[in-house]
Amino acid sequence: MGQSARVDRFLVTAAQMQAIEHSVFAAGMPVAALMEKVGGLLFDRLRARFPRRDYPTVGILVGPGHNGGDGLVVARELLLAGYEVRVWMPSERAKPLTADHARYLRWLGATRASSYEELQSCHWLIDGLFGFGLTRSLEGIWAETVDWANRSGLPMVSIDLPSGLETDTGETLGTAVRATATYCLGLWKRGLLQDRALEAIGQAELIDFGLPLPAISDVLGEPPQLERITGKWVRDRLPPQRWGTALHPPNPDTHKYTHGHLLLVCGSARYSGAAILTALGARPSGVGMLTAVVPQSIQLLVRQWLPEALVVPCAETEAGCMGELPELDLGRYTAIAVGPGMDADIDEFVRGLCDRTRELPLVVDADGLNAIARLGVSSLKGRLASTVLTPHLGEFRRLFPQIESADRIRAAQEAAKQSGTTVLLKGARTAIGNPDGRAWLNPDSTPALARGGSGDVLTGLIGGLLAQGIAPEAAAGIGTWWHARAAIALAERDGPSGVDPLHLAQNLGVFLQQQVTNTAS
Repeated sequence: MGQSARVDRFLVTAAQMQAIEHSVFAAGMPVAALMEKVGGLLFDRLRARFPRRDYPTVGILVGPGHNGGDGLVVARELLLAGYEVRVWMPSERAKPLTADHARYLRWLGATRASSYEELQSCHWLIDGLFGFGLTRSLEGIWAETVDWANRSGLPMVSIDLPSGLETDTGETLGTAVRATATYCLGLWKRGLLQDRALEAIGQAELIDFGLPLPAISDVLGEPPQLERITGKWVRDRLPPQRWGTALHPPNPDTHKYTHGHLLLVCGSARYSGAAILTALGARPSGVGMLTAVVPQSIQLLVRQWLPEALVVPCAETEAGCMGELPELDLGRYTAIAVGPGMDADIDEFVRGLCDRTRELPLVVDADGLNAIARLGVSSLKGRLASTVLTPHLGEFRRLFPQIESADRIRAAQEAAKQSGTTVLLKGARTAIGNPDGRAWLNPDSTPALARGGSGDVLTGLIGGLLAQGIAPEAAAGIGTWWHARAAIALAERDGPSGVDPLHLAQNLGVFLQQQVTNTAS
């Protein structure tokens, strides 16, 4: 029962979803027919998840709109399949179609509860109170119902999105259902992919009920301004001469000089591990050549870990930080990654580096970002090649103090426009903004990545992809998805404690070989 690859990449606001549905209804699709189709798909999914022998009694929380109608259709099918169904409708007022389903369900023999407390003896709950488009805070009986449901301790599934969540931002409107699972209808709603919605949505799945692709593209455009990053999205953007697919293998005459040359500038006497992890992250990217500029005091250690890399020592300050970039033939390199583990007092070093490498694609992380925050993002304006910034939330606020960061998607888009860079805002749901206004969201991650050094691995991975000529937004998206999915697979295999940055870097290539080169969508 996986998500549908047909529409999995789309993310919509409430207004966009409303416009798409309106065009479908205007073309002749009856609302009642669509509700029946949605209800049938939900019934199949829920019966498999909550078999009658284990969960014989279900409580349905029903709102006045079509979300409540969807819940009632599911309730009817569950009743006919032998479940005991109890319905709690806090309001007698309802849309005509929803009221019709409620009347028929009562005629079939479902129990109409006189209070939500009568559902406490149920084995599970279905939240059909409010779907997409809610704008007002839940109050009165609606808030009481939600708060009781959250306290009940019963497994609870939400239809479309948990009642009480704002569709676009994932903000809690007063109070919100904390679902065990959410079955999103038709297309992914933007708010479900925001970090602040995570504790409300539980396990999220998409119910593809067959919205026509032309109707979607008419509203969202092609390509759409906002997309989810999927495995297919990644495969379509990987360099075929290196990775290929099961049906189209890599070019047989490929060699190291056709796969780019990445220059890493990272590390300090105190943070030598950051330089090593960044380089190890670059290694599985497929980049042909790797040069690492590191402080002189750690060059031998880095050489031991990276026998294939060219390690260039850099004069360092008394504090063990980089002092002055050595003379390099910058024409040899195709991209540069800078920042991890460079420590403090590197502002002028970073300024000079950005100026000298204006024509090279650049990815900046960690201490490099902090230096740019002190110098001002405007210091990047003179660059002629693309720049990727990879801040976590704290770094983002230092870089862009005037941008509100609660809505991570909008924040990344605005920061990218202001700075003329590709901005990768890290989080449980990483958002990527591009200067042209487009944005992408990585839908999955794992708390196992919340360890020092994980970001260094990502920086090296993105740098290696940039060096192969991949567009900055694609390198950021591929790297983010690859890094997260490999960590998820490693956590499933070895447990969360097994996802230390070293093992993650060592397993990136294995994961890609198993997953990304597979031709299945």
